[in-house]
Amino acid sequence: MQSSRADEVRAVGGVAATGFGQAASRIAEVHQAVADRSFGASGPGGKPAKLAHDAISAGVYTALRGVGGALIRAGGTALSLRQAADAPPLSETSAGTHAVAALSGAFGDALEREGSPLAVRMSVREGGREVPMDSEAVARAFPAATPRVALFTHGLCESEAGWHLAAERHHGDAGSWHGSRLRADLDFTPVKLRMNTGLRISENGRRLAELMDQLDACWPVPVEEILLVGHSMGGLINRSACHYGMQDGRAWVGRVRNVVTLGAPHLGAPLERTAARAGVALNWLPESRPLARALAQRSVGIKDLRYGALVDEDWHGHDPDAWGPDPCGDIPLLETAAHYVIGATVTRDSRHPLGRVIGDLLVLYPSSAGQSRSGRKVAFELDNTRHLGGLNHFHLLNHPRVYEVMLEWLRQAPQPAGRSQQRLLPA
Repeated sequence: MQSSRADEVRAVGGVAATGFGQAASRIAEVHQAVADRSFGASGPGGKPAKLAHDAISAGVYTALRGVGGALIRAGGTALSLRQAADAPPLSETSAGTHAVAALSGAFGDALEREGSPLAVRMSVREGGREVPMDSEAVARAFPAATPRVALFTHGLCESEAGWHLAAERHHGDAGSWHGSRLRADLDFTPVKLRMNTGLRISENGRRLAELMDQLDACWPVPVEEILLVGHSMGGLINRSACHYGMQDGRAWVGRVRNVVTLGAPHLGAPLERTAARAGVALNWLPESRPLARALAQRSVGIKDLRYGALVDEDWHGHDPDAWGPDPCGDIPLLETAAHYVIGATVTRDSRHPLGRVIGDLLVLYPSSAGQSRSGRKVAFELDNTRHLGGLNHFHLLNHPRVYEVMLEWLRQAPQPAGRSQQRLLPA
C-alpha cells in the first residue's frame, strides 16, 4: 500500500530523532571512555570525583537524548499535520525521490526491519509512479509495448530518476536517456526499476527475479527478448537475479539475450573496503570504539560492495564488520546472454597512476571489467569490455559516449552459443 505524504513526513521525523539519539549516545560513549582513562591515571584518590562525574554525565546525556528526540519527533508530527490530504508522497516528488533513495542506500535494511513508510519497495516505475503488476495497469503504463524489453536497474543510493541525469546538457532534451534512444533506434521498450539498495544484493536479486516473472506475465505482448542494463550496484543485482531466476527455473531468464553493466563493482568497491578497514582500526581503542559502532550502522547493501557479494553464500556466516579475505565465490555468467561491460576513469588512460587509484571516483576499472591479477575474475570477453576515459561514475548513467558503445554492441550482438576463452586485460 502506498504511503501518504503525512506518513512519510512523520517517518522522516522519526528517523531524524533516532539519528540524533544515536549521535548523542556515541558522543556520550566517547566522553565516558576519555573520562575513564583520565580518572584511571589519577589512582584511587580520584574515585569520588569519577563517581560524581559519571552520574552527572549520564544524567545530562540521557536528558539530551530524551528531550532532543522528543522535540524532533514532535516537529515531524506537527509538519505531517500540515500536509494536504491529496499531496503526492515525498517518494513521488523530484527532491523527495533523491532524498529517499539516499536514505534507502545508507539505512534501507533498518528501515525495512522497522516497517518504516520510507522503506522502498521494489517496483517498476513509470513517470515516477509505481506500476502495479497486473495486466491492465501495465498496459496503461506501456501503451506502445514491444516484444523487446530493456530493464534499467539503478545503483546504490539512486532511483530510476538517475537515468535522466544531465539530459539537458548532454542531449538538449530533458527527456532523453539511454532507454528513450534504445526505443527509437532498436524498438526496445524501456522499463525502469526502483528498489531498496540498503538490502542485501542477493535479496534484491531474488526480488527482481520474482518481479520479472510478474512483468513477463503481465506484458501487453509476448516478450521475445530481454535486455538488462545495470548501473553500479544495479549490475550486480541483475547478475544475482539471473542466477536465482535460473536456479528457480523462471521462464523469463531464457529470454535474456544481452546484459550490459555500467561501472559495476564486480570485484568490489574501494570506498567500502576503506570503511571496513576504518571500522576495524577504530575498534582498537575505547575512545574510538563508539565511532566504529556508528560506522557499522551503514546498510548491509553497502557492506556487500566490499567484494561484490551476489548470493547468500557470499556473506552467510561472515561477520560483515570484520576484516578478512574475499569470501565470494565464482558465479557464472548467464549462458544464454551476451555480456557487455563499460567502465570509466576520470583520466583519459586507464593506466594513468591517478586513474588506477581513484578509477571513476567510486569504482576502479579492473573491478568494473571483472579482472584482477590475483583472486577472482569474471569471464567477460575482452572484446565486450570498453574503457571510457575522462568520465566519472555518474556520467555512465546518461552520457552520449556510453550510449554510442551500447548501440554499437547491440546492433551487432549475436545470439551467443557460448563464450570464448577468457583473456586478461592489459596491465
